[in-house]
Amino acid sequence: MDNPNASIVPMNQNNIPVTYLVIAYILLIWTIVWKGLALWKSAKLGQRNWFIAFIFLNPPVFTTIGILEIIYLFRFAKKRMTLKEIKTYFQTAFYTKSK
Repeated sequence: MDNPNASIVPMNQNNIPVTYLVIAYILLIWTIVWKGLALWKSAKLGQRNWFIAFIFLNPPVFTTIGILEIIYLFRFAKKRMTLKEIKTYFQTAFYTKSK
């Protein structure tokens, strides 16, 4: 017989839907990438206040899912980032040229 307590949604051992875990991991990676870019850029440009804000005022527990970092990179950085720069960063990070 069928189990009446069985769920249609796949669950892990802690009864958390697997879909939620996948979404959480995607958001975590998204946040880490933007936070890393913002920390690197603020340190490189000598913007100490922004660097401190990214580390202490916006810890991963109270994350903005990268929104604060994106706003900084495209609006408040001394040298604003462009989409072309971001594309170049990802290309050099993930693609290697074969000879």
